[in-house]
Formats: sequence, structure tokens, C-alpha cells
Amino acid sequence: MPSVRTVLGLLAALAACGAVAFLGYCVYFDRKRRGDPAIRRRLRDKRRAQQRKAEGPGAQLWDPAKNEKLQELFLQEIRMGQLWLSRGECQLGVEHLSTALLVCGQPQELLKVFKHTLPPQVFEMLLHKIPLICQQFEADMNEQEYLEDDRD
Repeated sequence: MPSVRTVLGLLAALAACGAVAFLGYCVYFDRKRRGDPAIRRRLRDKRRAQQRKAEGPGAQLWDPAKNEKLQELFLQEIRMGQLWLSRGECQLGVEHLSTALLVCGQPQELLKVFKHTLPPQVFEMLLHKIPLICQQFEADMNEQEYLEDDRD
């Protein structure tokens, strides 16, 4: 009958062989993976797709905290809208306010403010202007994507 020491020795040797086999398996498939051009191509394509997504047209547009120029544009459009409305030029004022609404980080909140601060007829003009501005914005973004795709 084998002693406990012999059984434990065999189990330890078996565990060591299993560990060496597993490490060999890992090294073999890692080398195979690193040398495979198809995997490299897929990784490169995946990284490029993630980079395009991160640098896409809407990536920074809706985050005014990160983009000072966008904040400046927003404030300028609000000021110009107020100026034109105070002069009685409602159409020009609505143009500027709709642009400010477009570049605003929280358009729903801004609409609530406009609803309480603007005269009802001006607010109605602004509401009618929103779909037109959104369509123009989408057209501009599609054109920009088309131009970026042509460069590649």
C-alpha cells in the first residue's frame, strides 16, 4: 500500500505538470494570436472604429463644459437673440435663440426658461423653428461625415 507521502508527491507532480501544460498552452496560443495577420487587422479596424466614434461629429458638440468655443457661441447667440427681440425684430431674435437652443447642453431646460421669459407669440415662433434647425443640423452633420469619408 502506497504511503501518504508518495500519494502527495504524485499529486504535486501531477499539479506541476498540469500547470506547465497550461502555461505552454497559453504561450503557444498567444504567439499564434500575435503572429496572425487577420487578428491584427481586426484589432486595427476595431481601434479605428472606436476612434472614429469617439471623434465623431456629436462627440463634443453636446458637452459645453469641455468646449469653451461652444459656450461662447451659446452665450453670444443668447445675447444676439435678446438684442434683436428688444429691438422688435422677432424673426432675427428667434433665429439666434434657436441656434442657442441647438448648441445648448440641456435644450429641454432652456426651452422651459424660454417658455417663462419670452412672449407667447415669440415662443410659438421658436417652437416652429426648432424642426427646421434640427433638419439643417442633420444635413450639415451628414455632409461633414461625407467629406470625412472622402479623405479616407
